Amino acid sequence: MLHGFGSFEEVPPDQIEMGRRRAEILGKGFPYLVAELGGHVVGYAYANHYRPRIAYRFSVEDSIYVAPDAPRKGIGRALLSNLIARCTGQGYRQMVAVIGDTQNLGSVGLHAALGFRVVGTLPSIGFKHGRWVDSVFMQRPLGPGDSSLPNQQTKPD
Repeated sequence: MLHGFGSFEEVPPDQIEMGRRRAEILGKGFPYLVAELGGHVVGYAYANHYRPRIAYRFSVEDSIYVAPDAPRKGIGRALLSNLIARCTGQGYRQMVAVIGDTQNLGSVGLHAALGFRVVGTLPSIGFKHGRWVDSVFMQRPLGPGDSSLPNQQTKPD
């Protein structure tokens, strides 16, 4: 966050704010996963509404963070795979990833390896560390995706 572009935040949230955010996600019934190695948090991932409008009720957005000193250990893959499975089990049909920076090859590659495809880029949508930064949109179906209609009388769990 202080040096990278994976998040568009410029000031790291403190522990109280992180706890508040986690409680909000869990309060909505979404999964919030944490990875630990040797008693230290090395990553986390969660899902949230893609957009608040009711027509998006079967779509979620993932967020995933791996500690800068813990890349290439399978942490991101384990977190995202589990998140995909949980959201699928809750009845969601689409997952969207909004990735900060087209040069964030680790995140783009992880998502691609787990079935996401690039569906668009917003060029120069953010400004951080003295330069314009793109956002990459990736998407993957969950469960049957759009091959069948969901039960329109209910929202996913």
